[in-house]
Amino acid sequence: SKKHLFKESDLFFDWYLPLFVSKKKALKIKKESKKILSKLYSRLNFPNNCFVHRDYHSQNLMKKGNKVGLIDSQDALIGNPAYDLVSLIDDVRIKTSIKLKKQIYNYYLGKSSKINKKNYENFLEDFHILSVQRSLKIIGIFSRLCKRDKKKIYLKFIPYTWRLLEMRINKPIFSELKK
Repeated sequence: SKKHLFKESDLFFDWYLPLFVSKKKALKIKKESKKILSKLYSRLNFPNNCFVHRDYHSQNLMKKGNKVGLIDSQDALIGNPAYDLVSLIDDVRIKTSIKLKKQIYNYYLGKSSKINKKNYENFLEDFHILSVQRSLKIIGIFSRLCKRDKKKIYLKFIPYTWRLLEMRINKPIFSELKK
């Protein structure tokens, strides 16, 4: 839901921005950005109708024989089918090439019965919106882990997360947010 998406993207404005600008300016930027994000979240095309792990990345996948298990699912909910794909492809802990990202994305599309030629562009738009949202969330979470919990190790992932955000935000639908 928009409520969950905002709760997550708000972490950027509440934890990261205040490290660089005054609280007053951070609040102003948050208010302006939330209007823009609201429009973007309203553009999501696919219904919230599938299991979403919400922490789907390489460190939460466990291989046993020919099977893959999934751990750390306490934050799971029903959501957009693109969310976990974004989490896997834009995993901030492992730097991958654009070529590999595209291969994984296309592999998923080839295996999915929900995505076809008619709704391919809609799914891609959802993917980009959720990637931007997720990058904002991660930058905020890792800033909070550093500041509040004194876990500075997470700071090393922020530059790559910014690169992912900058790569995804270059789509025309993000022109207002990019400003």
